[in-house]
Amino acid sequence: MTEISLKLRETPVTKLFISYLIPSVLGMLLMSINILVDGIFVSHGVGEDALAGVNIAVPIFSLFLSISLWIGMGGATLYSISLGRNEIKKAQSIFTQSFVLAILIVGVLAILSLWKETELAYFFGANDRILPYVLDYLHIILLFGIVFVFENVLSIFIRNDGNPRLAMVGLIITAILNIVFNYVFIFVMDLGISGAAYATVLATFVGFLVMLTHFWHKSSTLKFVRLKFEYAIIKQVMNIGFPSFVVESSAAILTMGYNITFMQYTGELGVKAFAVVNYIHVMFLLLFLGVGAALQPIASFHYGAKLYDRLRSSLKLAVGTGILFGVITLIVGIIFADFLVSLFGIESQEVRDFTVKGIGLFFISYLFLAYNLVYAEYFQAIRNIRLSITIILARSIILLIPLLWLLPMFFGVNGIWSAFPVAEGITTICLVLWNRSRSPVPQIA
Repeated sequence: MTEISLKLRETPVTKLFISYLIPSVLGMLLMSINILVDGIFVSHGVGEDALAGVNIAVPIFSLFLSISLWIGMGGATLYSISLGRNEIKKAQSIFTQSFVLAILIVGVLAILSLWKETELAYFFGANDRILPYVLDYLHIILLFGIVFVFENVLSIFIRNDGNPRLAMVGLIITAILNIVFNYVFIFVMDLGISGAAYATVLATFVGFLVMLTHFWHKSSTLKFVRLKFEYAIIKQVMNIGFPSFVVESSAAILTMGYNITFMQYTGELGVKAFAVVNYIHVMFLLLFLGVGAALQPIASFHYGAKLYDRLRSSLKLAVGTGILFGVITLIVGIIFADFLVSLFGIESQEVRDFTVKGIGLFFISYLFLAYNLVYAEYFQAIRNIRLSITIILARSIILLIPLLWLLPMFFGVNGIWSAFPVAEGITTICLVLWNRSRSPVPQIA
C-alpha cells in the first residue's frame, strides 16, 4: 500500500479535509486574483472598452479550461479510485492517457477557432466597436491556450497524488508573475490588451514548470508510462469528467447569455457593468470550486476503498464549509460593492452605479451556489454522473437561459441581474428535497 493510500485511510477525517481544503482554496484564491488582476490592469491601462472586450473573449478561455477540467477531473477521479483499490499501474496509465488526450482535444479546437476568429468574436457577443479588443486578446489565447491545459491537468493529478501544497505553490508563482508581467507588458512596454494575454500565458507556463518538480518526489506515485490508449479507460474518463466540463462551460454560457441580454436591453452600459461583476464573480466562484476540489480526491478514494462512514463525514464538512463561504461572500459583496468596483477604475458614474446595484442582486446567488456545486462535484467523485450533470444543467442552462429571457420582460434590468440567483435557488430547493428522500452516500451492503 502506498504512502498516500495510508494517509487517506488513517488520518482523522477533519484533519484530512483541512489538509486538502487550505491548499485548494488558497490555490483557487490565487487563481481568482490572477483573473481579477487582468481585469484591473486592462481597465486602468487600456480602458473600459478593452475590459468589455476581454470579458467577451473570456468564453474561449473558459472552454479550454472546461476541457482540461473534463479530462483532468475524470482521469483524476479514476486515478484516486484505482489508488483506493491499490491498482498502481492502472492509475499511472490513466494519468498518461488523460494528459495526452486533453492536449489533443484542445489543440484541434484551437486550430479550428483560429480559422474562424472573427465569426467567433461576434458569436460571443462583440459589436464593431469592441471587436478589435476582442480579437487582440482572443488570438493570443488561441495560439497559446494549450499552456492552460498543461497546468490545470497536472495540478489536478498532483492534488490527487497527495501533494496539494505543490499545486498551491505553482498557482502562487503563477499569480505573482501574472501581476509583474501585466505591469511590464501593459504599462512599460505598452502592449495594450495583448500584453494582458501574454502575461497570463507566460505566468501559467512558469507555474506549470514548477509543478513538474512533483515527479522528483520519492513519495510520488504519479508518473508517465508508455502511452497506450484504451477505449474502456478513455470512455470512463470522458464520462466521469463530463460534469466538470459542463460546470466550466456553463460559466461561458452565463457570460454569453448576460452579454447578449444586456446588449439588447442596455447596450454597452450593461456589458461594461457585467464585465466588472463577472470578473468578481469568477474570483469568488473559484473559491467554491476549491471546496469541491478538496473533497474530490478524498471522496473518490474512500468510495473506491468502500470507507463510507469517512465518506459521509467528508461530505458534511465540505457542504458546511461551502455554505459558510457563501454567506461570507454575500456579506462582502453587500458591504464592499463600491470598493470592488473602484478597483477597476471605472470613470463613468453611470457605469459605477449600475454595477454596484447589480452586485447587490447578483451576489444573492452565493447563498445557494456553494451547496449546488459541492454536491455536483461529490456525485461526480463517486461516479454518480447522471445526478451530477442534472444539478449542473439545471442551474446553468435549463433554468438560467429561460430566466434571462423571461425575468427582464417583467422586472426590467433587475430581472437580468436576478436570473442567476433565482436559478441557483430553485436548484438548491430541488436538491434538498432529493437528499431528504434518499441518502447521497452509498450504504454498506
